[in-house]
Amino acid sequence: MPAAAPTTLAAVDLGSNSFHLQVARVAADQLYPLDSHRETVRLGGGVTPDRKIDQKTAARALDTLKLFAERLRGMSPDAVRVVGTNALRIARNAQDFMREAEAVLGFPIEIISGREEARLIYLGVAHSLPASNNNRIVVDVGGGSTEFIIGYGLKPKAAESLYMGCVTYTQRFFPDARVDKKSFRQAELAARREVESITARFRKVGWKESVGSSGTAKALAGILQENRQTEGNITLAGLEWLKLQAIKAGSFDELKLPGLRDDRIPVLPGGLAIMIAVFEELEISRMTVADGALRQGVLYDLLGRSHHADIRAPTVEQLAKRYHVDILQAERVAALALRLLKQIKEDFDPKENESDYRLMQLLKWASQLHEIGIDIAQSAFHKHSAYVIASADMPGFSRQEQTWLSKLVLAQRGRLNKVGADLKSDRELRLLTFCLRLAVLLYRSRRSIDPRQFEAKRNAEGFQLRVNEGWLAEHSLTEYGLKAEAGEWEALGYEFEFVERG
Repeated sequence: MPAAAPTTLAAVDLGSNSFHLQVARVAADQLYPLDSHRETVRLGGGVTPDRKIDQKTAARALDTLKLFAERLRGMSPDAVRVVGTNALRIARNAQDFMREAEAVLGFPIEIISGREEARLIYLGVAHSLPASNNNRIVVDVGGGSTEFIIGYGLKPKAAESLYMGCVTYTQRFFPDARVDKKSFRQAELAARREVESITARFRKVGWKESVGSSGTAKALAGILQENRQTEGNITLAGLEWLKLQAIKAGSFDELKLPGLRDDRIPVLPGGLAIMIAVFEELEISRMTVADGALRQGVLYDLLGRSHHADIRAPTVEQLAKRYHVDILQAERVAALALRLLKQIKEDFDPKENESDYRLMQLLKWASQLHEIGIDIAQSAFHKHSAYVIASADMPGFSRQEQTWLSKLVLAQRGRLNKVGADLKSDRELRLLTFCLRLAVLLYRSRRSIDPRQFEAKRNAEGFQLRVNEGWLAEHSLTEYGLKAEAGEWEALGYEFEFVERG
């Protein structure tokens, strides 16, 4: 890892309802808030029926990111993490929007899975609460999804993300801003059906404390406290009271209650209905509200990465263990692939260069996981390996990282044309693919070899492998494989030659 860890970190949460920016100072492995900014964007509300972010909403989002960009200007790329949630997960034109957004913001955007969002939420919540000897359930009603996590201390035990949120449910069940008994009943039943799918599993794990996080929970707790229904927490009786007041008024716009903020009114009906369903289905009687949320979790996860506690490393190890990977073979392939990378890439210095460190990580992880597909079927195992990597829940990884890693593993053997377009457009993928393919080919016998017999270089047209004199004569099958490899690269327009050295 680069020697000097960042002293200031920033997290940007592109939520379906609001965008959040959080900046914190690092001191003695702890985070101390420096600055924060929140803008109500309602990205989820701008997703059309054909699942595209409309132009008006995209423009509003980009305007917000311009404000964030000013605060983030000058910060190192390894000190900032930007995550997108449900709206970007479902939008068909998410990639188009992200290209514009990244250009405005100046930092890459990661779309995280629902379960990864849940893990990060729990991390943020757990760091904001005092220690407890009990399991806790954390419920985060967001704009487009609701996350449920049971954990102990800083470790989650069960996590799930359900496709229901305050923005989407308000649009679906309260489209004209009017509220009545029928609309609430329909919304609550729909939400209960969603929660029912996780009820048995979560009850089996069990919990003694219930915690709410993020905007919906904070808004509901604030309204109930201001109206003397609770003392800063959420209760089912309080939620039912608020629903009754809204039904009597006919809409939240007409409801004049202390603590009811104007910016929360447009999405409160859906959020209230979901929270009532959660309380009823999970039989929760009382819920406290935490200050921590997704953006704090992103910061603590970023802190871990910069201080040698990257959750992605144990994620890869556990996946390899689950699929009974031959650890010795994985280590052989990884060592040779990394050796080739160091030889090819000029001035390779992962200790000082963040980009080199990232390449080293990706190649190591790909080597560790390249054979997980054998546990499914030996035939075309690289395709099974790639599919698992692309589809599995991998804590710490964004969707983009999983997709990229999946392509690298898919390219480890066989025809290169299956990822040809990606190799031509992505120089880093091309480089790591060469290193991984060569290491897999040279270790096909699964026997130890002296890596000092090989030296890789990059030339103007592609790659070169220099082999000790006489080695190829003793390894005719490998020589045959190298000739086939040269043909694969040539078919893509690149040169790969292998020569003997004296």
